[in-house]
Amino acid sequence: MKGELYVYYDEEGDFLELNIGNYTEGYFRDVGEGVSERIDEKTGKVTGIAILGFKERTRGMSDVRVKLPFKLELIA
Repeated sequence: MKGELYVYYDEEGDFLELNIGNYTEGYFRDVGEGVSERIDEKTGKVTGIAILGFKERTRGMSDVRVKLPFKLELIA
C-alpha cells in the first residue's frame, strides 16, 4: 500500500500509531508484545501499525530523524 503517512503519538499513554493513506473505518489486530496491525474494515488490508510503550522501547536510542516528505510502502 502506498500513500501519505499519518503519525499519531499519545505521550500520556505512550502510544504510537502509523497509518498509510486516508484514515478509514477499521480495527486493530493484536500481533503480540504491545504491537497491533490496523486493518481497513472494508478491504481487510493492513493499513498501519500501533505500538504501546513506544518511548520505553526506544529509550537509549538516538533521535529518530526523517527527511520529509518521504515515501513509505507497507507490505503485509
